[in-house]
Amino acid sequence: MRIEEDLKLDFKDVLIRPKRSTLASRSEVDLKRQYTFKFSKQQWEGVPIIAANMDHTGTFAMANVLSQHGLLTAMDKFISEAQWQAQLHELPQMIPQCFASTGIRDDDVAFLETILTTCPTSFICLDVANGYTQRFVDVVKKLRERYPDKTLMAGNVVTAEMAEELVMAGADIVKVGIGPGSVCTTRKMTGVGYPQLSAVIECADAVHGLGALLCSDGGCVVPGDVAKAFAAGADFVMLGGMFAGHNECEGEIVDLHGRKFKRFYGMSSSEAMVRHRGSVDGYRSSEGKSVDVPYKGPVETTILDILGGLRSACTYVGASRLKELSKRTTFVRVTQQLNDSFSTFHAEDSASR
Repeated sequence: MRIEEDLKLDFKDVLIRPKRSTLASRSEVDLKRQYTFKFSKQQWEGVPIIAANMDHTGTFAMANVLSQHGLLTAMDKFISEAQWQAQLHELPQMIPQCFASTGIRDDDVAFLETILTTCPTSFICLDVANGYTQRFVDVVKKLRERYPDKTLMAGNVVTAEMAEELVMAGADIVKVGIGPGSVCTTRKMTGVGYPQLSAVIECADAVHGLGALLCSDGGCVVPGDVAKAFAAGADFVMLGGMFAGHNECEGEIVDLHGRKFKRFYGMSSSEAMVRHRGSVDGYRSSEGKSVDVPYKGPVETTILDILGGLRSACTYVGASRLKELSKRTTFVRVTQQLNDSFSTFHAEDSASR
């Protein structure tokens, strides 16, 4: 047993310090990024925000709206082949903006192969709660070997050494975050986790050094958190709770005490496991919770709020492009933790891609 005593921070623990800017308007900020992925060599251009691959948010209705703004969607891994085929015929232009998601079970990987043989998506999201197992690394290697021209995002991890191992196994994008999600209870149930801002900063330095990219997954509750994730060095930001409760989400609108809600739950919750697996395995516990989120109407308004907040953040530090945000960011600590001598730290050297 050992204790690390250096300071670790979440998004709520810091603010971005403003700097002199020559930008006249937030409309001058370019949020699009251009990437060439390390292994697949695929080129992509768009706004690097991804709807989470939860069955509530990883829907084709969500993907249809997000794709119109250049955003991506990680599809729910329980979407049927028939549903994929229907969308391929109805909205074929949307499919290239979708990740096909999978777990590491043999049946998950077999189903992924079925989808990829018929649908022209170039993105794979290999998603598990615990990305530290040898089995997970082995599946990353297997998918990289089987699909050399597909862009592979794999996670979740929170430490630099494991992020590096996933890149060396073949991940183009490493997904970072354990426990920060709004419906994730991993930290409460297991005591395991890592403050998200520090996880992004440390893992970004590691994966960028190997020529790969990072996706910050979880912990964003307001547009300012999205800005902080990019400022910390994230190349992509995945959002679940912020996209929850909209028309485009799975689930019916219910009326509770005169207010409208939609059901939202973590994919490791008892509700999700019973729905998709039939039961909660006896050897494990639920690491997610179920909540009723206020109904928010069309997701379009939320998208514009997030993009507007991100543009404003860039203007406050003089970044004319999203690519410049991490280079121009100084984080100021606003919580009282440990030693006040750590009150300010810089993310100036966080690599931006």
